[in-house]
Amino acid sequence: MRALGLVGLVLALAIVGLVVKKQMTAMAVVPAAPVAGDASASAPASAPVSQREQARQVQQQVKDALDAAAKTRQMPDDN
Repeated sequence: MRALGLVGLVLALAIVGLVVKKQMTAMAVVPAAPVAGDASASAPASAPVSQREQARQVQQQVKDALDAAAKTRQMPDDN
């Protein structure tokens, strides 16, 4: 009975390992760089963003989404 539990645990660990490996290889793919003659390459919107700034933007987006969700869920009082 213990062997069956151990086999299940090892199988679950192997599945998790494969999923993690697949996700890590998908994250390693780097998007293609813009062509030097491309007009949008000189646009300020395509300027590189630091990790700190990107994290701040994501935090702000999450906060805005949560605020919007909270506003839609507000219920009037039945007084």
